[in-house]
Amino acid sequence: MVEKTEGLNLLILSVVLTGFVGLLFHLYNGVLLKPKKLRLKLQNQGIKGPCPSFLYGNIHEMKRIQLQALSTAKSAHKDLKPDFSHHWFPTLFPYLDKWRNEYGSMFLYSTGNLQLLCTTDMEMVKEIGLHKSLSLGKPSYLTKDRGPLLGQGILSSSGPIWSHQRKIIAPEFFPDKVKGMVNLMVDATISMLKSWESRVEWEKGILEIIVDEDLRNLSADIISRACFGSNYSKGEEIFSKLKALQMAMAKTYIGIPGMRYLPSKNNREIWKLEKEIDSLILSVVNHRTEEATHGKDLLQMILDGAETYDDYKGLSKERFIVDNCKNMYFAGYETTATTLSWTLMLLAASPDWQARVRAEVLETCKDGFLPDANALRNMKTLTMVILETLRLYPPATFVIRLALEDIDFKGIMIPKDMNIQIPIPALQQSLQLWGPDAHQFNPERFANGIVEACKVPQAYMPFEDVANIKHEVQQPDKKLEDLKVEIKSELKGFLNLMTKGDLFSDKGKSPAESSVTGVGASAKSPFSIEPNALPLTIGRSCADGPLFLWG
Repeated sequence: MVEKTEGLNLLILSVVLTGFVGLLFHLYNGVLLKPKKLRLKLQNQGIKGPCPSFLYGNIHEMKRIQLQALSTAKSAHKDLKPDFSHHWFPTLFPYLDKWRNEYGSMFLYSTGNLQLLCTTDMEMVKEIGLHKSLSLGKPSYLTKDRGPLLGQGILSSSGPIWSHQRKIIAPEFFPDKVKGMVNLMVDATISMLKSWESRVEWEKGILEIIVDEDLRNLSADIISRACFGSNYSKGEEIFSKLKALQMAMAKTYIGIPGMRYLPSKNNREIWKLEKEIDSLILSVVNHRTEEATHGKDLLQMILDGAETYDDYKGLSKERFIVDNCKNMYFAGYETTATTLSWTLMLLAASPDWQARVRAEVLETCKDGFLPDANALRNMKTLTMVILETLRLYPPATFVIRLALEDIDFKGIMIPKDMNIQIPIPALQQSLQLWGPDAHQFNPERFANGIVEACKVPQAYMPFEDVANIKHEVQQPDKKLEDLKVEIKSELKGFLNLMTKGDLFSDKGKSPAESSVTGVGASAKSPFSIEPNALPLTIGRSCADGPLFLWG
């Protein structure tokens, strides 16, 4: 009996030791050996970068450079009135700007054990844009570190899972299927404008409000109705919790091994919100399936797609529905609300362009006519303004792709598991690509379209991830129509937008202190950059409508 007990103990001990050694090797390989091999393969091809530290990569250096740049920006802001420049990328991402100047258009850096090849080399950017093989996919951190937020939906999945979902979802976004949403957007925008008018009357002709908050609510209202139809109030609750989840996840770093498993206060909040959101979405789905009749909203499109969806590569039908409902939030709410805020702010700073856009809007909307999708496409001036806004302030800051196998891009061999990062604003504000006025607001550059506006049209990529749903342009075109509807309604409803003081100034803040939210590739990189919460003063100035002052 004693011998049997000793033998059992030895067996247990050997299993524990084997497991421990295996765990150590796994950690050693994932944290040290594999990242080092990836960097070495690119370093041997002449691509350099800052030296990373153990576990944290270049995170500490990034924070140091950013704090130094912020201190410099504050000092400059005290001494001088800032120029009316939109060249914000070096201020918000000084480490990327510094390394690009030091190492060239392609360089390596890391956040934790996440290895990134940052590139602004246009030949490689063009190759990536033209690459349609499933060998290039989305970074794995989107489904791991950002899993509670994005899951394995169409915006975050790769390879066969992405391809399978795309075949189901993409047809639901063809232009003929989204035209019916124009009236929904018009109604919601008019409702917001009426609330502004009522508040102006209540305040005896003048009112100061934080416009971006109302624009967020407008965007949330539209996407809630578009997604959930008659259940839009439940949709608003879902989107509110998604926003809270997004803010909680913005506090976490990407690429640090094991951080998402620690039961910290922030992680517990993330787990709680994820569970609540999933439960709310499934509740709406269950209610929808019990209804005898229902509208053709985005939720129904996803549910119809799920009818032909079998559990694929471990992704269940239930997860397919939940994750893609979350993805619709980012594809709709985030991009529209942020771009709308920037567009109105830029029009406020540009009276000439504001007058041109308003004249076009009034011409299109004569005799109370509300334009349909076809009329919106003919609004050339408004299109130019939106394209220029998206150039200066793209909804997403980076395009990031993961090499799912070794890939050759113009003689550069990208090893499997290397993340390729393209900083969108660095390309869209390049003097070499856009000319000497690249840092200025000049919609005229788009008078003959994107091809004539830039030396290399592929450098314009504000909707790169959204366009990737279909490898085509209908979804970006639909996004432009969304923005046109809302801006058209707002400009028709008032007389003037005017700036008062510095465009970026909010109680003395510099551009580096602009509100940044969301998720991205590096430590706390933004999913989107947003304007400061500047108040809009509304007051009736003449019979034509209210006067809007931004300041």
